[in-house]
Amino acid sequence: MLFPISTETRRCTSLDGIWDFSLLEIADSYDPSLPLKNGLPMPVPSAYNDIYEGREFRNHVGSVVYERTIDLPAPEPGRCLILHFGSVAHSASVWWNGKLLGSHKGGFLPFEWDVTGLIMPGTNRITVIADNIVDHTTLPCGTVQNRSYPGLAPKRVNLPNFDFFNYSGILRPVKLLDLPKTRIETISVSGTQDGSFRYEIKTTEECECEVEIKEKDHVLWKGTGAAGNGWIDGILPWSPEHPALYDLRVTLSGADGSRDICTEPFGFRSIEIRDGSLCLNGEKLYLKGFGKHEDTPVLGRALSEAYNVKDLALMKWMGANSFRTSHYPYSEEMLRLCDRMGILVIDEAPAVGMHTTFTATGMRIDVKDATWDTLKTQEHHKDVLKSMIARDQNHPCVIMWSVANEPASEEKGAYDYFEPLFRLVRETDSQRRPVTFVTHGEATVETCEVAPLCDVLVLNRYYGWYSEEGDLTAAKALLSDELDRYHQRYPDKPIMLGEFGADAVAGLHDSTPQMFSEEYQRDLIEAYCSVLDQKMYICGEHVWNFADFATAESVKRVQGNKKGVFTRERKPKLAAWFLRSRWKQND
Repeated sequence: MLFPISTETRRCTSLDGIWDFSLLEIADSYDPSLPLKNGLPMPVPSAYNDIYEGREFRNHVGSVVYERTIDLPAPEPGRCLILHFGSVAHSASVWWNGKLLGSHKGGFLPFEWDVTGLIMPGTNRITVIADNIVDHTTLPCGTVQNRSYPGLAPKRVNLPNFDFFNYSGILRPVKLLDLPKTRIETISVSGTQDGSFRYEIKTTEECECEVEIKEKDHVLWKGTGAAGNGWIDGILPWSPEHPALYDLRVTLSGADGSRDICTEPFGFRSIEIRDGSLCLNGEKLYLKGFGKHEDTPVLGRALSEAYNVKDLALMKWMGANSFRTSHYPYSEEMLRLCDRMGILVIDEAPAVGMHTTFTATGMRIDVKDATWDTLKTQEHHKDVLKSMIARDQNHPCVIMWSVANEPASEEKGAYDYFEPLFRLVRETDSQRRPVTFVTHGEATVETCEVAPLCDVLVLNRYYGWYSEEGDLTAAKALLSDELDRYHQRYPDKPIMLGEFGADAVAGLHDSTPQMFSEEYQRDLIEAYCSVLDQKMYICGEHVWNFADFATAESVKRVQGNKKGVFTRERKPKLAAWFLRSRWKQND
């Protein structure tokens, strides 16, 4: 699936804007063959939760309906029309003029359908029923329960097993693509720092393909065929300092005289593990940056090009060079920006909350069975990984795949669940990027079943916050000891901290730093960094989190998670200034 843009042979029409919208109490009671009546205006893309006031919107559990119309002419001969969704959380069923196109499961990757045969000259109606339930079959995971209270009707609750708000709806752009019937379907391309490259093109029919590699308007290489490789002298390797991009331009010629033209940007760069170090273009790499979220005021988890550029600009201002797409694949628009601006990305599957006896905020729930006897996600997990790699494989910014965040890797059965997934990623990614997952504190070096599968060990640790509260001396000792034990067990694997940090309420200050003050957050981060600086085997530090973000309500959360070194509105706390000084000094 190619990124949906217009070219000489393709037309891309945005269907973003104001759609009609309604909450549904019972999805089966709605008839999509009939137009939606009395719908509310709803912006697309956006999460619907924060657009209107009231808990019935913010905490809605179940389905909603979106609808809009578009006026179209009859399709031209030799052309087809494709309805493309960037993402809908967490499942979607789509109708065109009352006819079901199909359903899609998963809230963070694109999907599309051919609607050519359903187009009526004039007004056409698009209907989407989206469902936000997360349970033991979905990624991310959650728990659905029916609860009873004295004198009240039973109530269905959906408890996320993850510590970010379950923003839902049509979260990324919707587009109508007008394409040649004989066309390019996918392009896979990669280059290495020595100038070698390879590509593979899939088409709807067997056709002639002319291929060019260009630097701006200058043609560097020409070839023919649906697959090939070669070498170009004098290329500039892609890196955070020099994010050099080149274009693979493909021109398809069909036997019937049809043509299709697509251009795929890519970079020449190599990522590998060498002598226990993570290396980019043959040089040792140290990752500086964050875990973050797609989370902004009003829009929730929806695409915001303005916030994407702002966030990357702030990272550059701080001297950061990387982030992890915690805890789901981000929009491809963001990855294209990272390619252009030189930000390294650990690309993570939406496999979070895979620990069924508790929620991420620490509130116990009444699921007693072991995680790997309870979850029914493995086949869906495989599908998501294949889709993520297919979408993101050409991006030079993507240097590592993360299979999951904080699963119950200490429980029996974790190895059997994850080994096929790690194997799948390695078999699917032609670039052979490093593969990892991210551990939580209860999965120790002695108990973690999944660590042996990783190329890089990524640890989330919160000594001094969730344990040893307020005691940074103890936190440093425990962190240092655990890192050394991991290194002794896995001496050939690079190790990085994927999360560390503390909540800080902006404007809360203490002369003697106390938890939740800006000073304590800064001091905890500084304490962790002092430990990392003593370990030559450490390959990176990602602070949790880039910016404050929304969560479900909890006694441990004050209007969301406040571990951001920036506020949700992107104003810096004291910790941001410390990190800027640290990372700029090491440039």
